[in-house]
Amino acid sequence: MIIVMKTHSSQQQLDHIVNKLESVDFKVHLSQGVHRTIIGVIGEKKDKETMKMKIEAMDGVEKVISILDSYKLTGRDFKPERSVIDIDGIKIGGEEVIVMAGPCSVENEEQIIKTATAVRDAGAKILRGGAYKPRTSPYSFQGLGEKGLKLMALAKQKTGLKIITELMNIEDIDMVCHYADILQIGARNMQNYSLLKAVGKINKPVMLKRGFASTIKEWLLAAEYIMKEGNHQVILCERGIRTFGEKTRNTLDLSSVPLIHKLSHLPIVVDPSHGTGKWKLVTPMARAAVACGADGLIVEVHPQPEDALSDGQQSLTPKNFQNMMYEITKIADVLERKVYCPGVVSNGII
Repeated sequence: MIIVMKTHSSQQQLDHIVNKLESVDFKVHLSQGVHRTIIGVIGEKKDKETMKMKIEAMDGVEKVISILDSYKLTGRDFKPERSVIDIDGIKIGGEEVIVMAGPCSVENEEQIIKTATAVRDAGAKILRGGAYKPRTSPYSFQGLGEKGLKLMALAKQKTGLKIITELMNIEDIDMVCHYADILQIGARNMQNYSLLKAVGKINKPVMLKRGFASTIKEWLLAAEYIMKEGNHQVILCERGIRTFGEKTRNTLDLSSVPLIHKLSHLPIVVDPSHGTGKWKLVTPMARAAVACGADGLIVEVHPQPEDALSDGQQSLTPKNFQNMMYEITKIADVLERKVYCPGVVSNGII
């Protein structure tokens, strides 16, 4: 249930309600906005309705609302204001559209340093790169493991970019957390509930990709697993779903962006690389993603896509990535949002 406090309710009244709820083993989550405070109450108690009536009669309470949706912590009822995930000053979910870019897989030092430098110079603020790769074929390149993480750390040291990389196994959490600023949970692991619970217990932002056969409700419930464990630093990522289309790798469901903003307070990033599987479609879909309200983009970039060990067909060259950044800047300007693109003015950002 949701408890909406009166505008001028006191801290003492708030503390009294919280203590009352916690004394009977309800979990309490506070959302303190500019004008009022909302208390989210989680628990499967048989006497919840009785407690609801008691709370409604307490000082400082404006109203108590039962949550009918199965996703509670991720929903707008719990937190009407949009969440902003702050990674050392890089704010995902705010006014600026944040771009993450880099190779599908880290291959060697020269490749990752060259790519990181190129995407930074074009305006990306976060370096993406795979050290552990879940591949359909067991014979495909599976990533460099910790060596790849160390190479990304070296690229971070040289460029100042933050790092996002995929976590596949619970046993690798400590090691990946040591190098990464954001953990990525891939589409194949979206409903790996043990892994979701594990990352829910750490203090590190998590980007949760939508499974390629998952509904919006299933996606939000997967995020709920993370948040229920205490980690509210969740970023959603639309990366395309499986449909009857044969000409693209996936169908990029951009309707999910405004729908997520309506249903949830969590920020949402779009992956036009996996969403299409064709590099020529990445920039047009990146423009569309910004136009429909995406809070960020995650794009694959490789200095020589034809020689890439994975996903070369959907990777932009540094030059094409620079062109993409220029084009999304113009889209963002129309919507009074910002994109960091060196040499181009975007609503005050140069």
